[in-house]
Amino acid sequence: MKALRFKRNIPRYAAAKIAGNIMPGSGASFGPIDLIQEESSKTPGKDWVRVRPRLSGICGSDLATVDGKSARYFEPLVSFPFTPGHEVVGDLDDDSRVVLEPVLSCASRNISPPCSPCSEGKIGNCENVTLGEISSGIQTGSCHDTGGGWATEFYAHPSQLHSVPDGFSDEAAVMVEPTACGVHAALAAELPDEGVVAILGSGTLGQVTISALRHFTKPKTIISTARYPEQKKMAAQLGSDIVVNPEEIHRAVRRACGTKAITNVSEKAPDGRVDRLTGGADVVIDCVGSSKSISDALSITKPNGKVVLVGMPATVELELTPLWHRELQLIGAYTYGTERLPDGKTTSTFDLAFELVKTAKLEELVSACYSLDDYQEALKHAANAGARGAFKIVFDLRDERERYIK
Repeated sequence: MKALRFKRNIPRYAAAKIAGNIMPGSGASFGPIDLIQEESSKTPGKDWVRVRPRLSGICGSDLATVDGKSARYFEPLVSFPFTPGHEVVGDLDDDSRVVLEPVLSCASRNISPPCSPCSEGKIGNCENVTLGEISSGIQTGSCHDTGGGWATEFYAHPSQLHSVPDGFSDEAAVMVEPTACGVHAALAAELPDEGVVAILGSGTLGQVTISALRHFTKPKTIISTARYPEQKKMAAQLGSDIVVNPEEIHRAVRRACGTKAITNVSEKAPDGRVDRLTGGADVVIDCVGSSKSISDALSITKPNGKVVLVGMPATVELELTPLWHRELQLIGAYTYGTERLPDGKTTSTFDLAFELVKTAKLEELVSACYSLDDYQEALKHAANAGARGAFKIVFDLRDERERYIK
């Protein structure tokens, strides 16, 4: 088989971090990730099935790993060496097409009885990610035993697989997993009817979150930030009422909510720019995860409002006084499982994601396909997607996989 393999190598990881700081995505050229060819992998258990990827996406967490920027928090939650890739549409040996739900929960680890979160359908909160019959890993793509989507094959537990409906293109199917993240974030926000919500960041994650908010909730106004022309165009197309540059978010929220501004006239901001608002949005969803974006979120959320952190942060520096003073909720939205809709019904996040991809035509977010051989260029493109007018970058294995799988 053919695969991209990430190994534990501290010097090369440090080199990737330096390169990634200079040019995002360049960590692939210097870091501990290599293109390999080897014998087909072995199944991690009797119930597992082989998946042959068609398309496999590149997401922000993948880029953080490649560029040496992922949090050390994850070190005990992965097993080396591993093959990245968790946004996957592929074929089983019977030629049926499936989408991967990558979380490695109690079911895939053959742990019985399951932990409390898994028994409640909240598999993203599984308490046993280092236990069971396979090695450590929160998801396929970070576990040595399972392999991952950046390869001509990997293994998945049946509990992780969803059949792809007839008429769904591969490009639509590969968008289901990232869309599920957006659906989970939108519903975790618990936005009140006719509420105002702001979304910070309009990359792929921001776009699918905008779409989910428009489709599954009843907002009065959706405000989003976007830095590049294609991001602005797509955000408006998917349902954002107001799209502004990141530097304009305070003013946009102030106008939409009819609230007052508090200006900073210190030496650091002598121009009297808007520093924070007296009121603000009911909910702010941060799809960036930087010190700046989280600080902005805290400053534009109304008292007793909610900030949902969707973009994966690493180490950040924050002034948390507004969290305390305004009695805000700051919550994380990691993955998926089972969702409670505003009407009280519960259903699978992936079922909702399939529905949303089809309705909103989210396959349009797939911007470019690369072979595994061109992985360095693919990762650079993904890391600079916004500036290059792109969204989701994927590996296309449809032509080459048959040469490596017997």
